[in-house]
Amino acid sequence: MVAQLGVISFSSCHLIHASRQFSLPLHKPTAMATLSTDPVREWILTEGKATQITGISPVGGGCINLASRYNTDAGSFFVKTNRHIGPEMFEGEALGLNAMYDTKSIRVPKPFKVGAFPTGGSYIIMEFIEFGSSRGDQSVLGRKLAEMHKAAKSENGFGFHVNNTIGSTPQINTWTSDWIEFYSEHRLTFQLKLAQQQYGDSAIYEKGQRLVKNIAALFEDVTIEPCLLHGDLWSGNISSDKNGEPVILDPACYYGHNEAEFGMSWCAGFGGSFYNAYFEVMPKQPGFEKRRDLYLLYHYLNHYNLFGSGYRSSAMSIIDDYIRILKA
Repeated sequence: MVAQLGVISFSSCHLIHASRQFSLPLHKPTAMATLSTDPVREWILTEGKATQITGISPVGGGCINLASRYNTDAGSFFVKTNRHIGPEMFEGEALGLNAMYDTKSIRVPKPFKVGAFPTGGSYIIMEFIEFGSSRGDQSVLGRKLAEMHKAAKSENGFGFHVNNTIGSTPQINTWTSDWIEFYSEHRLTFQLKLAQQQYGDSAIYEKGQRLVKNIAALFEDVTIEPCLLHGDLWSGNISSDKNGEPVILDPACYYGHNEAEFGMSWCAGFGGSFYNAYFEVMPKQPGFEKRRDLYLLYHYLNHYNLFGSGYRSSAMSIIDDYIRILKA
């Protein structure tokens, strides 16, 4: 999720480069009563197996949540906090991270704990990953992402165990047996209704509905399996560890058509080596190029709803092109 193309992550980006860290004064608790009012510190000093927190450093990159690195004598932890919302958003993130982690394919930070603050707000504690100096090898990223898609399939159909968020927009993940129905209703129509409600934009809603009613023609002779998707894969959510292995983070997970993973490709910088490696593991299906913009549309609509009219023309252009192609 990006507020401006390639500039800032709308979700809290896990950008952990040493050059962007600085130490804050560390105030040690003087009593157990103080400790119990800070559940992050309490978890780290109990279940986290640490006996001392040696430093706390802010981590930049996000504009929804505050992110920090906690250094301890038991290693480092990555913590995101939000003083304005309950734990539901972080619970959805943790479920997604765990699902990706369990595939043993591509590296993601392991979540440890999600909870609420006594005075309001919520937090998530996860594995701290020291990032390398680059995004790593694109061909390795493509192969490992495909391995994740191949490894994790759902028997429940398309959707996810909980609703989550794409940026700060609700993302509805009600289990649905048919992909076209799921994508039409819970992705495109949801965003189109939001644009109509938020901006009074009846034109994009009405044209969008004409498209939605005709997208089945784009899926002829295609086998669609419910693969585990990261869901918000743009450049700010992709990095590499110190060994050069790719790392993906800040997900908006659900089980969907694997091609939907490329919906943020306009801001991900995927090159030929990425796609070649990906398709060696997950072969390209007939009509891939015809469907590419359909999956971009969801994210352009979401950016329109989040950030305003600067993204409307991109969304409307895709809708108009499909209406012409499909004679909708």
